This record gives sequence, structure tokens and C-alpha cells, in this order.
Amino acid sequence: MDINTLRGITTVLALIAFIAVVIWAFSKRRKSAFDEAANLPFADDEIDQKSQGVK
Repeated sequence: MDINTLRGITTVLALIAFIAVVIWAFSKRRKSAFDEAANLPFADDEIDQKSQGVK
């Protein structure tokens, strides 16, 4: 096995890992968790407003 074969195998493994992450990120099962995580910065604002009595 020479270095070019190793480079080819590494490239294929990196491509497979990339595709796996893309599928995981765009899967419908994870959508609710990602939506909840996307709204976390706004949850702090709601807590601050409630503690200050602002509506």
C-alpha cells in the first residue's frame, strides 16, 4: 500500500463522514430538537423580562 492509496481511502472516508453529518442534520426526527436549540437565546430574554416585570 503506497501513500496515494492511503490518501484515496482517507478521502472516501471523509466524504462518507460528511454525507452522514448532512443526513443527520437535515433528518426530520431531529427537527424539533434543532428548533428548540435555535430558540435558546430568546429564552434568556423572556426570563430577563419576567424578572424585571417587563411585559
